[in-house]
Amino acid sequence: MNNFCTLFNSLYLSRGLAMYRSLEKCARNFHLYIFAFDDECYSILTRLQLAKATIIPLSDFEDEQLFAIKPTRTAGEYCWTCTPSIILYSIRKFGLSNCTYLDADLFFYADPIVLIEEAKGASVIITPHRYTPMYEDSESGGTYCVQFVYFKNSAEGIAVLEWWRAACIEWCYNRREPGRFGDQKYLDLWTTMFTGIHVLEHLGGGVAPWNVQQYDFERKIGQIWGKELASQQLFPVIFYHFHALKYADKNSFIPAGTYVMTDNDIELLYKPYIRTLVSAGREIKSLSNTVVSHEIKEIPRIRTSLRRMFKLYVFGKFREYYHQSYFLR
Repeated sequence: MNNFCTLFNSLYLSRGLAMYRSLEKCARNFHLYIFAFDDECYSILTRLQLAKATIIPLSDFEDEQLFAIKPTRTAGEYCWTCTPSIILYSIRKFGLSNCTYLDADLFFYADPIVLIEEAKGASVIITPHRYTPMYEDSESGGTYCVQFVYFKNSAEGIAVLEWWRAACIEWCYNRREPGRFGDQKYLDLWTTMFTGIHVLEHLGGGVAPWNVQQYDFERKIGQIWGKELASQQLFPVIFYHFHALKYADKNSFIPAGTYVMTDNDIELLYKPYIRTLVSAGREIKSLSNTVVSHEIKEIPRIRTSLRRMFKLYVFGKFREYYHQSYFLR
């Protein structure tokens, strides 16, 4: 059994549900532990009766150490602070042999078991950013990304997890200081501080807006394949990290901020995600007409009659917007 955990509040609910649905479609044998960070999120998730998920309310999870530092963190910083804690809680509370943390804005195109099997018995798996040179940010943002982090319930794995939890409780803020940034920069230390750490080599684990420029993609026999331009290496895309995707309004999306995207990237990677995201939104709306299941970026209103791409001059630069109808064709 592959055990996963994630956390989100009602503003990220549609993303979290889309991620679950992608696992449901692609993963053979899994269970997802979802930590609901507000009451609305918990209520809707429990009413959805997700067969392969356990929903944990914030009140069951928070301990004295987390309560003590919670007033010193923003909502986002507190979520980052809690990342190692939810993994440790899942392992201990449910007696798991392993647990992998997933960011709520991941989307799976193939079974992630291949990523775990690559580790060959390692106690921890971390994924590198693999930045495209124009977006290189290892020095301040970190070499590794807190997006898919695996821990085995072993002495090695628990030692790393307990150290990470203590570090995040001491300091976890959305600012960059020497050697520190949120919960993420701490991972840079693990390969020298601890044993049993495996750095993921599979290029399909961690495709993201900051590295997608290095690849070409195609669909073959129902699978999305990538080809690294430099080496011509082929690989199946396992998951994509939809960092920086924003709702421009309830029916329009900003795909990836200022990152360079091709039409092919949008067609093969973003279309399946947006379709699932829209479907998740409908599921949520069927249970609640009041909850806002995603954040909406403050921008000039877009004419929803247009079907494809919009370019508007916003915040000093041109931005690309896609109407929902483009993704649903």
